[in-house]
Parts: sequence; structure tokens; C-alpha cells
Amino acid sequence: MLELVEIDGGPLTRADVVKVARTAARVRITEDALASVAKSRAHIEELANAEQPTYGVSTGFGALATRHIPLDKRSALQRSLIRSHAAGAGPHVEDEVVRALILLRLRTLATGRTGVRQSTVETMQELLNQRIHPVVHEYGSLGCSGDLAPLSAVALALMGEGMVHDRTGALRPAAEVMAERDVRPVELAEKEGLALINGTDGMLGMLCLALADLHALLDVADLTAAMSVEALLGTDRVFAPDLHALRPHPGQSVSAANMSRFLAGSPIVESHRGPECNRVQDAYSLRCSPQVHGAARDTVGYAETVADRELASAIDNPVVLPDGRVESNGNFHGAPVAYVLDFLAIPVADVASMAERRTDRMLDVARSHGLPPFLADDPGVDSGHMIAQYTQAAIVSELKRLAVPASVDSIPSSAMQEDHVSMGWSAARKLRKAVDGLTTVLAIELLTAARALDMRKPLLPGPLTGAAVAALREHVEGPGADRHLAPEIAAAEDLIRSGDLMNAVTRRTA
Repeated sequence: MLELVEIDGGPLTRADVVKVARTAARVRITEDALASVAKSRAHIEELANAEQPTYGVSTGFGALATRHIPLDKRSALQRSLIRSHAAGAGPHVEDEVVRALILLRLRTLATGRTGVRQSTVETMQELLNQRIHPVVHEYGSLGCSGDLAPLSAVALALMGEGMVHDRTGALRPAAEVMAERDVRPVELAEKEGLALINGTDGMLGMLCLALADLHALLDVADLTAAMSVEALLGTDRVFAPDLHALRPHPGQSVSAANMSRFLAGSPIVESHRGPECNRVQDAYSLRCSPQVHGAARDTVGYAETVADRELASAIDNPVVLPDGRVESNGNFHGAPVAYVLDFLAIPVADVASMAERRTDRMLDVARSHGLPPFLADDPGVDSGHMIAQYTQAAIVSELKRLAVPASVDSIPSSAMQEDHVSMGWSAARKLRKAVDGLTTVLAIELLTAARALDMRKPLLPGPLTGAAVAALREHVEGPGADRHLAPEIAAAEDLIRSGDLMNAVTRRTA
């Protein structure tokens, strides 16, 4: 049975966003939230009938805000706003992003600060529950005045226009799918057009999804780093807690503790712990893994703080205040979210870069401490993992480009009314690509470290790193003559994305 996420007008959690976006959890707006929606709508209707014009209620929008719109043209005004603003282009964004975007806009509408009607809120709820996913395009948002084009695509579907993906993923007209699922299209009234499109919901949704992914990937990075330390006959002494207490960054201590735990009881590590070992210290890519992974964890922690604040926000312009005032504001500006989206791309690139360096050491006979060149079965005849590392290097180079911030590149729009924008949507889109790239880089380190550990036999890895190798071996064969590597990389990626890799290690711990 699908989980249920209640929307009561208060903050959502990041976990709520992930549930609705990725597991198709149902949503339900509470009666108290609906009452709050109705109360703010009464204020809007009072202003709509007043002689004094109110921005967004009885005027045009943006640079056309000075024009008073007569009563008989306001419904047409709302339709025109949505149709003209649904001007996206490029590939369709993922359904999970669309679901997160709809959920977060719905949450803001349920705060009672936007002035929409109850029927509009309920129809948006049904888009999620019936799994009707409007087509949202890659390009069109500047991350200011809201994610305008993406949110307009959703509003267009609410009106029964445009194209959607149905619950099977088929691309069909919105009106056809809504009729099939008994969802009545909305005829927008005063203020509703702006309320539906004036938010940071797209970039915030992608931030929440990226944070969930990065939590999992940083655990995987600690694991693959530990496997590489073991495969390269490195030491685990540098991960001791008293050393990391000297520099009390919390993420660093977490990663160091993870690596110590993963290496505990390793016969390979024990084999060279005695006085006869001439290893003075390991390379930075091994020894400093907790410092780099830990700094990434702390960056994720800061980004979570920003996300949680945004998840508690009611973003619209104009906004309906509790005393009935309708006030213009700038809360739709995406800078707070854009900055952390850009910030996260930096540690993603750096964690991947360090993983690639560890992989390269295992392939270099001059630095691998006894492993065959490129981990080849028959060096010269076979190339082993030589080109897998090339793939890592290509991705790491791309990740460095993706780490260049989008939020410093403002382009004025709307006849200079919107003369500074955040580019937060663009920051979010490139972070998603960066997270995918990190996943592939770690998958290749996993494949390489597992192969190297198998080549250390008769010495065996520790119980936890051994569990990781065993989990991989259910999908990828052990060392041997060269094989088609691309499917093996894909299998390792799937093992990481599914959570099965870390689950295997956790079961072994228990």
C-alpha cells in the first residue's frame, strides 16, 4: 500500500519530498489547511471587487503591472499568463522532478498565504495522486519570479491543456488523461495564475533529491575508499578517532569512523602491520579520504539547513498576510537555494576526483605494491581496467566544469523589471548531472578495488569489504580475461543506486 503524506500548511520534510517524488506516495490536504485556503481566498475576492487595483489580482504582471484589468477579462488574463509562460524548451525533465515540483507548490498553496481557491488546490492534489505528470522542459527558468516556465507547464495541465505523461509513462493530451481519471480541469480565477507559478519549487525539489542521493553516495565513497586502502596495502591507523578529534569537523569524524569500521578485522591490513613493513605513510588519496569526504558531508549538512528553511517557507508574490493585506515582495528570488546547489557541485567533483586517483594507483604497477599492470589477467594481451579509468577521468573532467557556479550569471529579463535573477534551476539541473557522474566514478572504483582484492588472494579482505565484494560478484564475475566492461560498470552503478551494496554491508555488520 502506498504511503500517505499529509499537507497541513506547515513544513514538509526532505523525506516527504523523496517519498512523493520517487515512490509515488499519495498526498492529502488536511481540513485545517483547506479552511486556511478558503479564508485567504475571501480576502482576494474582496480585493477583486474593489475599485483600487491590486497587483496580481486586478492588474497585469511584471513590466505590465501598471495596467488595470476589467472584471470581464480577468479569467482570460489568467489563461493568457499560463499559456504564455509555459514557454519551456528542450528535453522533458524527469517525472520525479515534476512530482517534487507539484508537491512543493501544493504545500505553499496550502499555507493559505496565496489566495487560491480550494478547488484549485484539490485538483493539484489529484495530479499527484492520479500520477498525471505534466511535460516540463529542461530550459525556461531563470530561478526568479519563481521557476516560471516549469511551474506554468504544471498550471497548463491543471487547465486541461498541454501534454502529460500518464501513469504508464505514455505521452498524451492532458484533457484526455484527466477525463479518464475523472479529474476536472480548473478555470483559473483572480490571483491564481501568479500563485501557481511564483515559487522556487523546481530547484528546491531537485535540491531535496540530490541531498538524499549524496547521503547515500558519501557512505559508498567511504566504503570504496576503504576497499582501495586495503587493496593498496595501506594503513588504517590514520583513521583513528583520537587523530580526528584534533580537528573537530563533524563530517570528517563520521567518514573516518566509517573507514575504520569497514577495515576492521581485515587480514590484508593485518598482514603488513608489523615492524617489517617499510610503508611510512600512504598517498593523500588514501590517507586524506576522511578529510575530503568529511568536508563534503559538512557541505551537505549546510545545504540541508537551507533546504529545511525553504521547506518551511510560503513563497508567492503578492502574498496574502494573516490580516488580509496583499503585499508585493521578493521572496521568490532563488538565491538561497541556488547558492547551495552550486556549492554542492564542488565537493561532488572533488570526491570523484579523489576516487579516480585511488583507482589509478591500483592500475599502476609502480604504485600498486605487487598488483599486475592495469589489473590485467595477461598484461599485454589484456588491458584490464585501463580504459575504465579513462572513463573516470573523462567524467571527473566534466564534473569540474559542472562545478562552475550558475548563480553568478544573472541575465536581465521582463524589460529590466526582473533585472537580477538567480539561475537556481540551472544550478539544480547541473547538480543532478554531477550526482550521476559521481555515481559512475564510484562504481568504477568499486569494480577496480574488488578486482584488486580478489588478486590479493590468498590474503582476504575484511568482513565488511568482503561483503561488498560478494554483493558485486552476484552481478559481475571476478578476475579473468578481458570482457565487455560497459555492462559491468552499469551493473555496479545499479548496485549503488538501488542501495543493495550498502545493504549487504549493513547485513554483514548485524
